[in-house]
Amino acid sequence: MKRQLLFCFLSVIGYLGHSQKYSNEFLSIGVGARAQALGNAVVASVDDVTAGVWNPAGLANLSDFNGLQLGAMHAEWFGGVGKFDYLGLTLPMANKQRRLGISLVRFGIDEIPNTLSLYESDGSINYDNIVEFSAADYAFLLSYAQRLNTQKGRLQLGGNVKVVHRRIGPFANSWGFGIDLGLQYQSESGWQFGVLGKDITTTFNAWSFDFTDSEKEVLALTNNEIPINSVEITKPQLILGIGKVFQMGQIGLHPELNLTTTTDGQRNTLISADPFSIDPALGLEVDYSQFLFLRVGASQFQREKDFDDQEVLTFRPSIGLGLKIASIYIDYGFTDLGSEENTFSHIISLKLDIKAKTKAGE
Repeated sequence: MKRQLLFCFLSVIGYLGHSQKYSNEFLSIGVGARAQALGNAVVASVDDVTAGVWNPAGLANLSDFNGLQLGAMHAEWFGGVGKFDYLGLTLPMANKQRRLGISLVRFGIDEIPNTLSLYESDGSINYDNIVEFSAADYAFLLSYAQRLNTQKGRLQLGGNVKVVHRRIGPFANSWGFGIDLGLQYQSESGWQFGVLGKDITTTFNAWSFDFTDSEKEVLALTNNEIPINSVEITKPQLILGIGKVFQMGQIGLHPELNLTTTTDGQRNTLISADPFSIDPALGLEVDYSQFLFLRVGASQFQREKDFDDQEVLTFRPSIGLGLKIASIYIDYGFTDLGSEENTFSHIISLKLDIKAKTKAGE
């Protein structure tokens, strides 16, 4: 499978600059087992360190009582071939209504065999020439959030400055920069609303390529295009979220609906058009005394044809559990990235509140 991935990546880098759809899509996979279990429908409700990725306004849900919060996640996709990792932290500022956040995201495929040097000049095969490389996407997000005083409910604003670095072994790498803006509003009656504008300035990834003369010759002989330096564009997205909190004694019920509007052309989504397509996601969380959590979700609704050439509606299911013990949060998610084999994945994430010590009498 990794050999096949090599040719896929060569095709991808040869196509950069011509196709902009699904650019930087690794940032749409989602961080945190809670969000994954909820079908990524969290824009209106996210209230922890992962908000730096989902909706930076959500960082303001954390009070100074939470102190410094750390978050980490590990997931493996495609039967363990792809590794997806996240580290994050958020801390209060001197003004207790403001918070800063830092998020690091990596999605990578490691140990890919480079077969471009498999053949010697005389045409013989030399397996000793095979070396391995990694293809990885990295993102660094610096987030800011602030609560605003309102007569009713709670209004929060937030924003991200993000740096994206993508590398395909020694062959190609790119740097990109973008900005996200988010908003959350929570009414006194328990309604929650969220808005996220992703890549509102349009994120540009500048690609550079480095192939030796012998590698270029192999690409030409195998009918692969030799890529040139180019710019990849990530167009803006608008995500709307609405949810509500129902409390019945010690049982809490929290449904949420998100609508993601893309602007990069027609996609195979529930509402598909050009240039705008809308992709809904649903999530439901049930908790017992904010101690034990059960979560289910549905996302990525698509129309596909079955063996009888009949169109059917498919979606990505997800489920998960959460546990809060003192200042430690343990979350688990189980979801399917696609419809092929070996795409079901286990996601585990942890959060930790590190509270500042208070003086006696305070």
